[in-house]
Amino acid sequence: MKMPQTHFLCLCVYYKIRSFVLLFVCMQRRQTRHGNLLSAGSFYVQRHLNILLMWHMQKLYLERLDYFMGSNSLSRYSEITKKNNREIILLRGSGCKWRRCTFCDYHLDFSPDEDDNYKLNQEIIRQVTGKYKRLEVINSGSFVDLDAKTFQLIVDTCIQKEITEIHFECHWMHRDAIARLRNTFQVQGIHTNIKIGVETFDAQHREHLLHKGIDETDPAKIAVDFDEVCLLFGLEGQTEESMQYDIETGLAHFKRICINIMVENTTKVKPCPPVIEVFMKKLYPRYKDNERVDILLENTDFGVG
Repeated sequence: MKMPQTHFLCLCVYYKIRSFVLLFVCMQRRQTRHGNLLSAGSFYVQRHLNILLMWHMQKLYLERLDYFMGSNSLSRYSEITKKNNREIILLRGSGCKWRRCTFCDYHLDFSPDEDDNYKLNQEIIRQVTGKYKRLEVINSGSFVDLDAKTFQLIVDTCIQKEITEIHFECHWMHRDAIARLRNTFQVQGIHTNIKIGVETFDAQHREHLLHKGIDETDPAKIAVDFDEVCLLFGLEGQTEESMQYDIETGLAHFKRICINIMVENTTKVKPCPPVIEVFMKKLYPRYKDNERVDILLENTDFGVG
C-alpha cells in the first residue's frame, strides 16, 4: 500500500511551519523575559502563521484519514493460533509520542479526536470473545496513547470475558507508566505483559541508524520493566551472527521475542533481500518452532494491520 505523494508534501510543510512557529514563539518569550514589549506586527505574524499551520494540520489529518480509514484497509481484529493462542486487536490512539524511528510509519494511524477514537475502538473491542483467555492490544504506539474511555472498556471487557492475561506495547520513554498499568489489571487478577520494540541489541546501530530513543545499552536493564521484545531483521549491515546474537539475547532476558522482517513501507529504510535470505536459510529453520518466538515474515501475519 503506497502513501499518496501529497501526504509527504503536506507532512514536510507541516513540520517546517511548526518548527518556525515554535522558534518564533521562543524568541518572543525570550524578549518578554527581558522586558521588551512584543509589537503588534509580531502578533499579526504569529497569528497568521498559526492559521496556516492549522490549515496544513487539517489537510494532513484528512489525508491521513483517507489513507488509513477511507478504504477500510486496516484489519483491526484477529486471532493468533500458531503459538501462545490469543486474540489481538489494533486500536487507534492519539499517536506515538516518539515518532523518530527511521523505519516506522505505523504512527500515521492516529487521531487527535478522543471521541472519534473511542467510537472506533468500541466497535473493535466488542469483537473480543475471551475464547483463549488472552488478549493482545496494540495501537501503533504505546498504551499511554489510548484515551481513558477506551482503556476502561478494555479493563471491563477483560473482566466480563474472564481474560486472565493481557499484552500491551510501550516505548522506552513511557516505562514509568508501566507499574500503574500492571497494578490496574493485577487487582482484577489479570496478568500483564509489556512488549518493547528494541529491534536490535546493538545499541550503536539501534540509535544511530534506527533512532529508537533507548538510552540504555544493557539488555538486562531494559528487561527490568518489560516482558517481551520485538526485533527487526532484514536491514542492510545485519549478518547471521548479529541476528542470532539478538535472538539469543532476547531469549535470555525476556519471556518472549517477536521477530519482524523488514517490509517495504513509506520510509527511506528499505528491506535488504540478501540479509532476509540469510535469515530464511540459516535462522528461520532453527527458531520457527520455538514456542517463545513469534516470526512475522509480513507485518500483517498476526492478521491485523
